[in-house]
Amino acid sequence: MRNSIPLALAALLLPLAACGSDDGKEAADQKPTKKPPAAETPRPGDQKVTLTWKGKKRVYTVHAPPGYTRAEKLPLIIAMHPYPADGTAMAQISGLNAKADKENFLVAYPNGLNQGFNALICCGTEDDVGFIRTMTKRLTGTWNADPDRVYATGISNGGDMSYKLAVELPDTFAAIAPVSGGYLGPDSAADSYMPKTPVSVITFIGGLDEHYTGMDEGITAWQKRLPCKAGQPEKLKKKIKRTTAKCRDGSDVIVHRLPGMGHSWPGGAGGSMSDPTAGVNATDLMWEFFKSHTKKAP
Repeated sequence: MRNSIPLALAALLLPLAACGSDDGKEAADQKPTKKPPAAETPRPGDQKVTLTWKGKKRVYTVHAPPGYTRAEKLPLIIAMHPYPADGTAMAQISGLNAKADKENFLVAYPNGLNQGFNALICCGTEDDVGFIRTMTKRLTGTWNADPDRVYATGISNGGDMSYKLAVELPDTFAAIAPVSGGYLGPDSAADSYMPKTPVSVITFIGGLDEHYTGMDEGITAWQKRLPCKAGQPEKLKKKIKRTTAKCRDGSDVIVHRLPGMGHSWPGGAGGSMSDPTAGVNATDLMWEFFKSHTKKAP
């Protein structure tokens, strides 16, 4: 369901939407602002921020927990929405704001142009890798987010984008948490399309998701290429299986396979893509995973 796009139509359009990796030159020319601009004042709560990237206005929302000040470096989660949607929908689906308030971290919700991100198989041709790199540098500067504790998550198109960021910006992200998203498409078919430095992964795949096979094959290929050694699956409630793997580069991979879930966010807080009865809570589990993973030196 990649939300409302019919699968048959998506199959025709997706190859046209794929795009090569960003070479980073443009990002180097657009350095993040060191001092907050007049319209951007880091403070607790939600704040919508606009930056100009390659001549286009890009928007993201920052959520800071109660008591936030720039004096303390906080972890940062970049949370990416499905297609078609926006950051507001992502906040509702994931419930990350409430988690941030409780656990004291920052969340940034970038908006994709035309309601999607140029991820591995969809959507559009924008340089979203460059935009998110610039946004993240601005957040580690202006908002004093901890550069050693930057993470990415997303659902569907946003989950695919999490994998793309891990591969193309491995020096930025310590770990990712794709939800109902996959390491898919033409780029991922190449054995060389892998992070050059360790990026750990925790992921959630629904057995009733029409994209299950591709997602499962993708994370299997990811582990084979690193390579990783997986233990025996752990059986959780509702027949959920969790597999934990240790990888040669020092990263970890945890895969949750939920046989009764579709294209959803397990334990989600609201919206049509939430599944509060899935048996596990992705937001809680990813945060515990993120807390135990800081950026590893190459």
